[in-house]
Amino acid sequence: MADSLSPEKRSWNMSRIKGKDTSIEVKVRKYLFKQGFRYRKHVASLPGKPDIVLPKYHAVVFVNGCFWHRHPGCKEAYMPKSRVEFWQEKFERNVQNDALHRNELIAAGWRVFTVWECDVKKYFEKTMNSLIEQIKDDNIQSV
Repeated sequence: MADSLSPEKRSWNMSRIKGKDTSIEVKVRKYLFKQGFRYRKHVASLPGKPDIVLPKYHAVVFVNGCFWHRHPGCKEAYMPKSRVEFWQEKFERNVQNDALHRNELIAAGWRVFTVWECDVKKYFEKTMNSLIEQIKDDNIQSV
């Protein structure tokens, strides 16, 4: 199926998609800050440059977009209709990189948590309360 946008317009649209400091990420960070958590953002020395690093809890949080990181079972993780092969490879690399970074962080002793975009949008309070509970619980290694 042909793309409804010209290649130039599609390129322009795609170039405007942010990789960090997304509205969802900012919302999660602000909530954590209001709850007394202090963190660092996008620490380049850690695998995958986690969105939120909580040194006190030796924990990291990835705020994942459902489309880009392929949230299992989520309607937002749809496959574009054009250039399917390109997108399939792109998404597979994203998922592989996510798993690799997660494993590297765990091996280095970090606790790794993932928050999904759709959960933040639909169930913000529930999602954030669960995340905070897990971060504070020393017995939870990663989720």
